[in-house]
Amino acid sequence: MITLKEIDRNNFFDVIKLSVADEQRDFVASNLFSLAQAKAFPECVCLAVYHDGVLVGFTMYCIDEEDHEYWIYRLMIDAKHQSKGYGKAAMESLIERIKEDVKHRNIYISFEPENVWAKQLYEKLGFVADGRVIDGEVVYKLEY
Repeated sequence: MITLKEIDRNNFFDVIKLSVADEQRDFVASNLFSLAQAKAFPECVCLAVYHDGVLVGFTMYCIDEEDHEYWIYRLMIDAKHQSKGYGKAAMESLIERIKEDVKHRNIYISFEPENVWAKQLYEKLGFVADGRVIDGEVVYKLEY
């Protein structure tokens, strides 16, 4: 079972040690960078992804300051835990968490066009391209 937990002094160092496979490094910022970004952008929420009590990944989302919509900024599953369905399960948990805010009806995500894995995952979850490209990344939207 996937659970999303706050990052604190008990799991901080373990979270920053997580890393994606070498061929994915150009697609996602390090967790250390993301945690630093969240310090400067306090609207960002960073969560550790656990499967049955084992740390397997990291995610970060927020209400964007510019458009006031929910954006999932990061999702990463550690290289040794990939291809087990944890990314999809983590996204499903995160989407359910965001949906609890009934004032919003959309979730946005962006990714490098070459990241075929991300595209397939997000489309399986119901995200569709919204036609925008921001900083070289394609934008997808989930309406709920």
